[in-house]
Amino acid sequence: MTSRVAATVAPLSFLAAALLGGITIEGYSHLRHPLALLGAMQAPHPLAFGIFAFVLPGAAGAWVAGGLRARLPAMAGWPTRIGAQLLLLAALAFAAQGVLPLDAEDLDAGRSRYHATAWLLWALAFPAGATLLAAGLWRTPCWRRLALASLAAGVAVVLCGFLASGWIGAALVQRAAFLAWLGWGVLAAAAGRGLSRGAA
Repeated sequence: MTSRVAATVAPLSFLAAALLGGITIEGYSHLRHPLALLGAMQAPHPLAFGIFAFVLPGAAGAWVAGGLRARLPAMAGWPTRIGAQLLLLAALAFAAQGVLPLDAEDLDAGRSRYHATAWLLWALAFPAGATLLAAGLWRTPCWRRLALASLAAGVAVVLCGFLASGWIGAALVQRAAFLAWLGWGVLAAAAGRGLSRGAA
């Protein structure tokens, strides 16, 4: 599977899981309820939702991050490569949310804490990695588009994950953060194609 295929499959899988999962729970609203409730232990199909909403997109994101690291320009410094590693870590943390489901009867403790920890790791590792990547690639013209996209996606995740929930609502901003990450993956999968490592 190529990085481009993985990056395309990830948002499709995520959106399909969210839409179909929302239908299975009476009264569920994407405008008001956290997405992870669809994969809670008490949900009708938690395993299927976790796989298609988190595990598959996370694995695809890890594939994209690994491919991106291999295509980085030869002159890319250690900060850039550390950024790529953090992006890989973020993808694995995203996938972990699918195997660490919430307990809908105890959202603030118990097993729910593991899911929250995986989310927090994703929400911290991706902006940090994206910022390091953007800083390292900014002066390389052929990679500047990805640098801008990385910075924008990283800022979006920080805003949506930590700052904007009081303005728009936690449910919507969480989904916006996820979509920013998935959209970044599509651009990252195409970055650097056809460039030699020395000339990139």
